[in-house]
Amino acid sequence: MSSSPILYLRLPNWLGDVCMTLPVLEAFLARNYQVIVCARPWAKPLLSGYALTDFVPMTGKLKTDASALRRHKKDHGHGEAVGLSLPDSLSSALIFKWAGVPCAGYKDDGRSWLLSWSITKPTAHLHAVESWYYLAHRAAEYWQHSIAPTPIKSLHLAGVPSANPAKFGLDPTQRNVLIAPTAIGLHKGRIKVWPHFEELTQQLQAHSVNVIMCPPPNEIDQALQNAPSAMRLEPLPLLEFAQLCKSVDWVVCNDSGVSHLAAAVGSTQLTLIGVTDPAHTGPWSDQATCLGSLNHWPTVQTVLTPLIESMTLKK
Repeated sequence: MSSSPILYLRLPNWLGDVCMTLPVLEAFLARNYQVIVCARPWAKPLLSGYALTDFVPMTGKLKTDASALRRHKKDHGHGEAVGLSLPDSLSSALIFKWAGVPCAGYKDDGRSWLLSWSITKPTAHLHAVESWYYLAHRAAEYWQHSIAPTPIKSLHLAGVPSANPAKFGLDPTQRNVLIAPTAIGLHKGRIKVWPHFEELTQQLQAHSVNVIMCPPPNEIDQALQNAPSAMRLEPLPLLEFAQLCKSVDWVVCNDSGVSHLAAAVGSTQLTLIGVTDPAHTGPWSDQATCLGSLNHWPTVQTVLTPLIESMTLKK
């Protein structure tokens, strides 16, 4: 393989998962791979701070995505390119196969026959960050152009502007808490949203804390239902929302995309656990605290106490 291998890197479809694969992306770039990211269109501006070779949008339609990948490979003369599918799905491997890009990936979902490098998942119980990184490391060994053996200890999203509370209408002399009282979909049939955001909001406001939320357009109704007393900001592009996370004192969120985005910008955060396993999907950050556990949501007081204590110290 050349000193600057060409890699088509298929990222997952969800915001939190994309954030948890940032160590993989950074490791390949650090080893001089020419990385063409294949991901949902919203990921392109999110990753604009990285020196990507290119970006191929994925629509979720097999033939459309395979054609786009095949055309990109042909138009750019990437005959020696390799692929890495971080998602476990049959469809992601099939797209590489149809596009004529030899691909590495985990052998889940009966897709070994589609993969040029079929990798067995480790038996150890790994965090999602570690699992994706293990896959990338093994693939790079096959390609004889290795990356660092272990992921960095915290996420880092490049290209996010510095904290600027005033940009979002916030008073930096006040104590500001950003809540994310929503989560898309279910986890094993169970609601992923902590049920006490409104009570927490009112308790914080009673302590003169400014509580804000900034849900995307498709989550506004859910956010207003779950925390009607919080001040709602208008929806922001992802990089600006990431800057907002940097511009507040605390981020309080479910184990969802906001948790991982906040981790990726080093926010001080509380991630509230009730139906997920933080050992597998908790925030990959030393600035994050997980409260609650699998099958046991934290109480309002459990969440309120560290917030008030830290903000009392800030006075």
